[in-house]
Amino acid sequence: MSFLINKQKQHIAYTKIKGKKPGIIFIHGYNSNMQGEKAKHIEKYAKLKKLEFIKFDCRGHGKSFGNLEDFVISDWKNDLLNIIDKVTSGPQIIIGSSMGGWLAFLLGKLRPTKIIGLIGLAAAPDFTKNLYKELPKKNRIEISKKGITKIKKWGFKYIFKKNFFIDGKKNFIINKNYSFKKPIILLHGSKDDVVSIKSAKKILNNISNNKIQLRILKNSDHRLSKKSDLKNITNAINYMVDIK
Repeated sequence: MSFLINKQKQHIAYTKIKGKKPGIIFIHGYNSNMQGEKAKHIEKYAKLKKLEFIKFDCRGHGKSFGNLEDFVISDWKNDLLNIIDKVTSGPQIIIGSSMGGWLAFLLGKLRPTKIIGLIGLAAAPDFTKNLYKELPKKNRIEISKKGITKIKKWGFKYIFKKNFFIDGKKNFIINKNYSFKKPIILLHGSKDDVVSIKSAKKILNNISNNKIQLRILKNSDHRLSKKSDLKNITNAINYMVDIK
């Protein structure tokens, strides 16, 4: 494991495997880290194919600096920009899980020449919009009056701050103005109860890209970590690697 120090003198933990291009960058989800099953599977794939591979922890996650509630989407977007600008070279395949899918789309907009394709695993772009709507009324009132609220969600206790939702809105990408002309593959489980499959269909229907695919995995959940899910992830990467 290595550490990248940003302009704020904060460390971002990452692991890099040297190899051929295209390289692969994996981005974990919200309140996750780079040690998950999908990251390990993709890392194993990269080693087998002798491809460059990078996974990292966004700040507030894993081994990186800070606490989760002190960061917003723009912070994690900047972490990803730091990684692709300072740790990689040459063309990259970007794979984002859940919130990481949102960050992947943002990177596609900001660094299109460095990317040959995006893969979203239960991708959750713009998820702060629905999250806010789903908060109980008392929590929304707390955010409005105090700027902060505490709630149990997805099996964990969270602290959400007002700026988390304000900043999220600034980074929304599901609209016709989003521009990324290279291939996009979305893998989404039909049994996902965290990010609705409606979200994946919304991406498909509201982003101007004629190279986007939505692959619905029957009976798969949000984790996409079953043996069959990992095989489908491998197939998606193979498709990207073979693009000439």
